[in-house]
Amino acid sequence: MSDNAANTGRTTTANVDRHRAGLFDVRNIIGLLLGIYGIVLLLVGLFGTSDTDIQKKADGLNINLLAGIGMIVVAALFLLWARLRPVVVPPHHEDA
Repeated sequence: MSDNAANTGRTTTANVDRHRAGLFDVRNIIGLLLGIYGIVLLLVGLFGTSDTDIQKKADGLNINLLAGIGMIVVAALFLLWARLRPVVVPPHHEDA
């Protein structure tokens, strides 16, 4: 951007044409849903299961805890991916 545009507060056409999908990017929605479900499973794994339930039903493996951690990691990767490589929406041109 030139000094003249910076001083007057005007933006160049390159800045106006770049519009990101933002919240409507499907990676953000998937990341948020996986994150919410992962937090719920993590809390259930930490506080909602007893040792007898784990031994009887899950063969000694706290699957809720492991699935919750895995979902949180995948959610973080989705959100990081959306942040580092945003979808740039092409400008809308109306036909007269």
